[in-house]
Amino acid sequence: MKKRRVLVSLLLSAIAALVASDGHTVMAGSTSLRVESHSLREGAGLPSTRFVDGRCGGENVSPDIFWRNTPKGTKSFALTMFDPDAGGGRGWWHWIVFGIPASVGNLPEGASRSGGMPAGVVQGTGDFGENGYQGPCPPQGDTPHHYVLTVYALDEANVALDATATGAKAAVLFRQHALAAGSIVFLYGRP
Repeated sequence: MKKRRVLVSLLLSAIAALVASDGHTVMAGSTSLRVESHSLREGAGLPSTRFVDGRCGGENVSPDIFWRNTPKGTKSFALTMFDPDAGGGRGWWHWIVFGIPASVGNLPEGASRSGGMPAGVVQGTGDFGENGYQGPCPPQGDTPHHYVLTVYALDEANVALDATATGAKAAVLFRQHALAAGSIVFLYGRP
């Protein structure tokens, strides 16, 4: 148990370091985005099954998310939700979003499936093989998984991706174009 927590902590640190790569100061200093949610609390469990994937008895509603401290030169935003504890150590991509206009600073609850996305926004293909938000659904009895929801401020208005983009492919491109990023981490497990 303790070893797993140390590994998760190292993985989250590695994600932060990768986001900060490519010559951009991202996670440290004044260019870090501040990411928040009314639906989720940093380090806390999910408040309800509303955000859980339908395969696990939830409503599969995407949480609200908003961000501040946008750096100069931001041309668009992108978002990912990743579970580093899943997939036998490979992790699991739950949500990939890009093409969010630079003038936008939030996504409302349910935006993924309710038509609440701004015009031109694209949702990539998560590891469940579907586009749009795919909520937490860890194996029953697992230790609660960590879900890392990251927003990236990008130096490109249109990244070279389409709706078939996977999380792994998208995250590499987002890091290459990140001027800043910020994350919120929440937990979910099924007894």
